[in-house]
Amino acid sequence: MQPLNQDKTPLYDALRDYINDKIIPFHVPAHKQGRGNSELLKIFGESTVQMDLTSMEDLDNICNPQGVIKEAEKLAAALYKADNAFFLVNGTTSGIQAMIMSVCQPGDKIILPRNAHKSAIGGIILSGAHPIYIEPEIDPLLGVAMGVTVEKVREILELHPDAKGLLIINSTYYGITSNLQEIVNIAHGYNVPVLVDEAHGAHFAFHEELPLSGMEAGADLVASSTHKLIGSLTQSSILLHKGSLVSSKYVKAVLNLTQTTSSSYILLASLDLARRDFALNGKEKINHALRLATKAKEELKKVEGLYVVDRDILDNNGKYDLDPIKLVINVRDLGFSGYEVERILRSKYKIQVELSDLYNIITMITIGDNEETLNTLIKALKEIAQSRDIQKIVRVSTPIPHLPEQQVLPKDAFYGESHLISLAEAEGEISAEMIMAYPPGIPIICPGERITKEIVDYIQLLHKEEAILQGTQDPQVKNIKVLNSKLALLPNNESTQLNVG
Repeated sequence: MQPLNQDKTPLYDALRDYINDKIIPFHVPAHKQGRGNSELLKIFGESTVQMDLTSMEDLDNICNPQGVIKEAEKLAAALYKADNAFFLVNGTTSGIQAMIMSVCQPGDKIILPRNAHKSAIGGIILSGAHPIYIEPEIDPLLGVAMGVTVEKVREILELHPDAKGLLIINSTYYGITSNLQEIVNIAHGYNVPVLVDEAHGAHFAFHEELPLSGMEAGADLVASSTHKLIGSLTQSSILLHKGSLVSSKYVKAVLNLTQTTSSSYILLASLDLARRDFALNGKEKINHALRLATKAKEELKKVEGLYVVDRDILDNNGKYDLDPIKLVINVRDLGFSGYEVERILRSKYKIQVELSDLYNIITMITIGDNEETLNTLIKALKEIAQSRDIQKIVRVSTPIPHLPEQQVLPKDAFYGESHLISLAEAEGEISAEMIMAYPPGIPIICPGERITKEIVDYIQLLHKEEAILQGTQDPQVKNIKVLNSKLALLPNNESTQLNVG
């Protein structure tokens, strides 16, 4: 078969042709290419508002693509070595939820790490699936969850060979990956499809110094945040499919349940353009980001009080590989929390980091950075560190709570009869809601799990550190919905977690 021409941008070209043909639009959106909203035209520019169009024959339809969207998706699939690619304008959240709903019906088991993103829990609620959690490795210095070990995956599949899917994170928010190739091989030995949350790994396929991508490892479905590290616009992503364990037609049917019928052609065009850019220039762009990240690590490793995550953290188990572009900096020896350093960087230096937590900050080095932006960051971090006496006093010492017991299926808990109580009084109750710090969006408690004193104390600590918390109907996250006592609990033999020493 002749390779596809990756220099083409069929979707973007169709939009450009529509504009150049000076079509008179008697269709939505109401602003009619900016003429009905001069403020919109002024702020976003003529070319942007002209491309804000709707589905029609020459522009195709995302719900049943037959023309330029289909052609653009084929080019993306070929680039990622997938059988099929589906463009997403609801973000990777919609892709992760579609993956779970494509393999699970109500009551079906799905195996996943407990540090999965909240979108995975949403997919479990929507599908009615029964989560079987693998407890990830915890790094004591960073105080965060890492990847999962091959041994835990093997053991949990032996206990639950009837699982309908295995979801793996590639990579975690902190850039750490599990041994994905070996995990895929083990799961496929049980005929269990592997679903990969690759929200932070869309660039992996484009450089040999990066971890293995989901498609390269032979995964069945991969949800990829193209906007995070490839350069398309925010909320644009791709869902990739390979093999026969999961029906691609069924995946598309599932996507059509929740995705908008009024897809943004601006977002779709950005996927088409970003795909071409990385097909032609991806390795060169990754080389640029790698060079900058390497420089930043070398400079910051010299700064007393800062610990920079690098390959020395790897152990061939739950920390199998890492993304060398992601810059994770531990600040606990400064006596600061990560939240405090984030606030200092923003208020004093006009720098916004990607994430902060109790001990760390994450700064993203991407294809859009240069020597000037990087030097500004390095200088600021050096000044912050030099402003402190290095006493190695850990100001925050509360550990990550242990994995809570799952007492009720997430769907039953979410829809079950509940009442609102103060979080401070919730110990021993079964949660009907999620609570998470965002970012990274990993739930501390999920619907159906028993709330422990550890969890209450941890959330109260996050409040004290002014972390951004969300998930409850109470916007202040001071109260939480808990179940009334009438719901049937899961039987003891249906354990939803695996604790391996």
